Amino acid sequence: MSLYSFGLEPLSCHAWNKDRSQIAVSPNNNVAYIYEKKGKEWVKIHELTEHSGRITGIDWAPESNRIVTCASDRNAYVWTLKDGAWKPTLVLVRINRAATCVKWSPLENKFALGSGARLISVCYFEKENDWWLSKHIKKPIRSTILSLDWHPNNILLAAGSADLHCRVFSAYIKDIEDKPGPTAWGAKMPFGEVLLEHKDCGGWVHSVSFSPSGDQLACVTHSSNMIVVDAAQGKEVTQLTTEYLPMLSVLFVSPTELVAAGHDSCPYQFTYKGPGALEFVKKLDIPKQTSKGSMSAMQHFRNLDKRATDDDSNELDTRHQNSITQLCVVSGEKDKVEKYSSVGLDGAMVIWDFKH
Repeated sequence: MSLYSFGLEPLSCHAWNKDRSQIAVSPNNNVAYIYEKKGKEWVKIHELTEHSGRITGIDWAPESNRIVTCASDRNAYVWTLKDGAWKPTLVLVRINRAATCVKWSPLENKFALGSGARLISVCYFEKENDWWLSKHIKKPIRSTILSLDWHPNNILLAAGSADLHCRVFSAYIKDIEDKPGPTAWGAKMPFGEVLLEHKDCGGWVHSVSFSPSGDQLACVTHSSNMIVVDAAQGKEVTQLTTEYLPMLSVLFVSPTELVAAGHDSCPYQFTYKGPGALEFVKKLDIPKQTSKGSMSAMQHFRNLDKRATDDDSNELDTRHQNSITQLCVVSGEKDKVEKYSSVGLDGAMVIWDFKH
């Protein structure tokens, strides 16, 4: 478990390269920085400056080594490394509101972009004109798309949105790929087909994650719910209401184990064994031991009044000192993740070990 601070600015998103020697982060502004691991330090080696608005999403394709960024300036760029410098290519995403999240597909031949324009742009490269085009999934989305995740088959796309719905769409683009075979979610897959629409999420859906097999979909909501939809069991929905602050990011770390983190500044482990068997396991952060000095009664009650706690220190007893915004897999396959990383509003990045 290692903590590294990239400064005082909050980190809104991050992405790793293939061998995890470099990390791209955005400190809540319109620039993305690429850092390289040199010994124990992270050294800044590139700045991606093209956006005019706050960067809201970064994803790094491991095999093709391309970075996609999206921002509140309603643009997305695909960056390629040419002669030691990252060169941007504008994507025709055709949106009139801020972009909110972006995700490469598993085969890296397309990517999905969520936005406040109540639609998902599925973008792909057209060789004839040498540019990135997009197709829109509009119906039945009623609000901002907050999160996206691809199914391992490269066709299905899960989306969580601020209209309290969690959905699975088909993002099949016949110009660039073969006809998909049937999955547990459904067999008919024209572009934009809705294969799942779960409406009782209870809050904004902050993050969605497919299981390694793609048969289960987990989502976390602003109502502190963890929801798993199981397509192998007839799309049975299992919901767990937690007693914690809302979680902003969720990851499957094995076929049955999940990790989620958010406003509580530390990751939580959950386990899903089947419909109805979704349980909270434990908090994955070991609190720091603090020695308590003597405190006057007046100070004790003043702290209770001001901070809702009698603790005198301003520090949290978690690694992160503020909300965790995003989790990413660092090492191991998706069905057995060994390490994962988190970035937070405190400007820190923590790499956690997961013990199976």
